[in-house]
Amino acid sequence: MEFEAIYVRYHPKIVRYLARFVGWHEAEDLSQEVFVKVGRSLASFRGESRISTWIYRIAMNAALDRLRKPSFQAGGAEGTPGGADRECENGGTWRDDRCSGSEENSFSVERQFLRKEMNACIRNRIENLPEPYRSVLVLSELAEFANGEIAEMTGVSLNTVKIRLHRARARLKNDLEGHCTFYHDETNELACDRK
Repeated sequence: MEFEAIYVRYHPKIVRYLARFVGWHEAEDLSQEVFVKVGRSLASFRGESRISTWIYRIAMNAALDRLRKPSFQAGGAEGTPGGADRECENGGTWRDDRCSGSEENSFSVERQFLRKEMNACIRNRIENLPEPYRSVLVLSELAEFANGEIAEMTGVSLNTVKIRLHRARARLKNDLEGHCTFYHDETNELACDRK
């Protein structure tokens, strides 16, 4: 596969993935670093794993390196984690790696606001998970990788991935129950209020 085709196919997904860790502004710059590494290493890619697994592994390592930098930990990052679901042009939101304009959205303004608040609350709770739990949860639930692929990317055993996912989900559930009250609204959609 040629670099240009790889870039076109994976760049938006990698930006969204990175934004879950380092915030939107950092993700844009960091994605460029990831694809520079991909471009330099593409000729030596042996095909022992899927190319997507290999690219996400590079991205995950880059995100972890960025998170460890003292300047990032001190609040030097421009963006905030979870910025991938930011509002985009014309009041729309990011979905499936593209901007959905508000004119495409059939929800009322109130429902849009409630959904945005609930998503922000859940993202905040995910961001508070310890890194090993957060990374496997993001890879599993948001990037939709299989447990075996996550094990390859993170360099841990399949059993370790399963344990971390179980613990991450349990911690997230307890955390959400401690900070939110969940209910079904008048249209039977799940909603929450912060406690």
